[in-house]
Amino acid sequence: MGVKQLRLDKGWSQEELSQLSGLSVRTIQRIEQGNKAGLESLKSLAAVFELQVSDLHKIEPNLMASSKTEKQETDNMNEESSNNGKESAEKAAVIAQVKRIKAFNKNLLSYAGVILLLLVINLLTSPDYFWVVWPALGWGIALLIQGLSAHEVVNVFGSDWEKKQIEKRLGKNQD
Repeated sequence: MGVKQLRLDKGWSQEELSQLSGLSVRTIQRIEQGNKAGLESLKSLAAVFELQVSDLHKIEPNLMASSKTEKQETDNMNEESSNNGKESAEKAAVIAQVKRIKAFNKNLLSYAGVILLLLVINLLTSPDYFWVVWPALGWGIALLIQGLSAHEVVNVFGSDWEKKQIEKRLGKNQD
């Protein structure tokens, strides 16, 4: 399993990984193609994937040149990398929430535009019966649920749930 597989497992595009890691998209493309990465790039990727640099090196051994100095440097950076991993995970969670809010806002604008258009059509075709209420109500309920979830008012399947499920499944695999 390489960097590309780790990225795909998280469901990220190369652009998203680029934003999270601070690396350029081109650098990520080169690494995924098997080119060697510098220590700073490895530290960034390890932090984003919540791994130690040495673990990332084990996953993809050809990722970094294997000189003794780099190995020592890698070992020294593992502790720093674990601290950066926590910060990176928090950053990733915030980015994910902002994306959910953005998606909600887009859907809200679409809802307003389409329902307004349907209202005009309703008034022109059959002003005595307001059928526009039904699509407005159905779509509105779905939009309300998305908004509550995006703004974390009601968070049934949120990050806490995900974390518990991951820990539960990892615990089963380790037994």
